[in-house]
Amino acid sequence: MKIKRLELTNYRNYREQTVSLAPGVSIFLGQNAQGKTNILEAVYYAALGRSHRTSSDTELIFWDEGKARLCIDFFRLDAENRLEFLFSREGRRRIMRNGASIRMKDLIGTINIVLFSPEDLFLVKGAPAGRRRFLDMEISQADPAYFYDLALYTRLLSQRNTLLKRIRDGEAQESELSLWDVQLVPKAVSVMKKRIVAVKKLDGLAAKAQEDLSGGREKLSLRYEIHGMESASSENMTNDLASWYNEKLAESLKVDILRGVTRFGPHRDDLAFFVNDVDLRAYGSQGQQRTGVLALKLAELAFFREETGEYPILLLDDVMSELDRERREQLLTFIKGEKLQAMITATDEAYFPSGGFGTVYHVERGTVSEG
Repeated sequence: MKIKRLELTNYRNYREQTVSLAPGVSIFLGQNAQGKTNILEAVYYAALGRSHRTSSDTELIFWDEGKARLCIDFFRLDAENRLEFLFSREGRRRIMRNGASIRMKDLIGTINIVLFSPEDLFLVKGAPAGRRRFLDMEISQADPAYFYDLALYTRLLSQRNTLLKRIRDGEAQESELSLWDVQLVPKAVSVMKKRIVAVKKLDGLAAKAQEDLSGGREKLSLRYEIHGMESASSENMTNDLASWYNEKLAESLKVDILRGVTRFGPHRDDLAFFVNDVDLRAYGSQGQQRTGVLALKLAELAFFREETGEYPILLLDDVMSELDRERREQLLTFIKGEKLQAMITATDEAYFPSGGFGTVYHVERGTVSEG
């Protein structure tokens, strides 16, 4: 997968900008607040239909304009394609693929990306929601059907929670829950099963990456933790998840009604990191946690290659300054050795090897120039 060209019109701080990208590494250099991250955000948006920095599309539009446009030309399995996004302050956005309008569910999986930003360095020790979001974005890109199941589960969960509150307030009957649970359980089980399978694949890939990064000193393992279930059981329960989940919903019914929320389900699950059998979330050093996240990102790249037949686009947003020299060199060596397309933002060219490591673009006040 390769991006050929990026066109921005009234997008963020870009009035009119076209960037033709090299097939390998593209380095965007510039001081802070010049527009480097906006370039990466545009690629991220094209892949997932949302920004990783804001939930409002109107924030993507240049401040004194009413409309904006984002267009990406790319190759997937040697076939050239175009994605175009039209934004308006007064109406809904429009998404087009090769000139035809598409919906959000048809967009996911068209372009695959892996983003590594400074915020990701807190993935291990941060809240479980961040780790669930990581899994959801990864699996959705490799398996668009997962995105549909997750969206439907989320909607059913919201409706069930609303009903729980109405039952608590005396406005509905407990018997009405069965109508929602019969729909909720299959989607919840589908989401959990696909997460379990993905984590198993990531586990082996991340273990290899961690071993390489640590010189063989550390063994990383990943586990999918189902809320309310013993960790050792979750890996062997895939065939009985529906029965287990129905039992949990029945068991927690009274408390769920009292609180007005569903306490069990994939919205409460977690991804656990262990190095040499020590839980990184609670006991890992900052260095071990950062190495674990880096290993996870490298594993994510390999995961996409195995699932789709080609590497995704790697987006590195100002992480060079956050990594120590050893980890930085290991990451750049991997990128160069695997010959994947990477887009990297940085404030200092000294972070990169001399001698043509990649194509350099300078970014200043919403203008990108090569060389």
